[in-house]
Amino acid sequence: MSPTVSRPPEGTGSTSATPVADTAAPGPEVVAASRPRTVFGWRPSTGGFGAVWVVTALLFVASAVFLPGTVAPTALLSMLPFAAILAVAASGQTLVAQQGGLDLSAAGVISLSAVTVVQVSGGSDGRIVVALLAALAAGLVSGLVSGLAITRFGITPFVATLGVNALAQGTILAVTGGNMSNSVPPGLTSVVTTDVLGVPALIWLCVVVVVALALLTRRTVIGRQLEASGANTAAAIAVGLPVARLRVGAYVTAAGLYAVAGILLGAFIARPSAFQGDPYLLTTIAAVAVGGTAFGGGRGSVVATAGGALFLTQLGQVVLASGLPTASQNLVQGAVIALGVALGGGRAIALVRRLRPTTSTPTR
Repeated sequence: MSPTVSRPPEGTGSTSATPVADTAAPGPEVVAASRPRTVFGWRPSTGGFGAVWVVTALLFVASAVFLPGTVAPTALLSMLPFAAILAVAASGQTLVAQQGGLDLSAAGVISLSAVTVVQVSGGSDGRIVVALLAALAAGLVSGLVSGLAITRFGITPFVATLGVNALAQGTILAVTGGNMSNSVPPGLTSVVTTDVLGVPALIWLCVVVVVALALLTRRTVIGRQLEASGANTAAAIAVGLPVARLRVGAYVTAAGLYAVAGILLGAFIARPSAFQGDPYLLTTIAAVAVGGTAFGGGRGSVVATAGGALFLTQLGQVVLASGLPTASQNLVQGAVIALGVALGGGRAIALVRRLRPTTSTPTR
């Protein structure tokens, strides 16, 4: 007759009959998945976004071999400020791409913020602060309109942001008539063009913005929530994430970055045109594609996008130096966007389980 093992009643706290599997130490995979990802415990990783730096390095090597004038110190100092401005604007586009969207309002918001600085300040240094606040407010409101149109009214991101872009350009045309009579306050231009460690201060300002955004998206809870909500919206809703608010926040932050880019662009060139931001409609999207962020939502890297901005700006300089028509540059950007959309659509991955602690299933 086989001996029987008595099972203690539930709630007695006895563990004498607990199976060995329940008390075994978790494997390394479980430990790694459940370990908190804090600011000091986070381990940097390329995360699949390192290719852009290899391609960019190859471009600079090719430029040095075939068109050495494009990598001369004067040429680089002329190119880098525009690469930095594009990096800031494209970082906003990255946030939108992580939510599975495409923001076509970037060009209009960049132009609107530059025009706002000029119109509100009247070219006077005494009104710089008011002008900067007004430009930032215009950008944030534009992003809020896009975000609410998408989340509250169900308008597709393409249509909603295209409409906001049209509103921004219409506002510019109504205020300026298409012509700018004033310039950016000279004090603001002096700040961004002053050399710091041999390069314009504008570059350092853009580096600070990109690094701060990278830390926000990679090392904070809200950054991981943004990534998870874009990777798998249904799963994010199921675990209680405020997906609508996260999405609106992404569009508002993106528009704020477009406004910063517009302010810096206008200050750097001193006398911006009414539609100075138009070239950024395609370049912000192309920089995201080159950087490797998936347009289908989920994983993204603003640092890799900055690398894409550097690549595209240098590529544009090479195209101009080689004597090719400007249309060639547009063709290259279009091809890059198409390739990025094709390859990035399958890269979105669900990261919701990172946001919830792993719980063991009791053994029956």
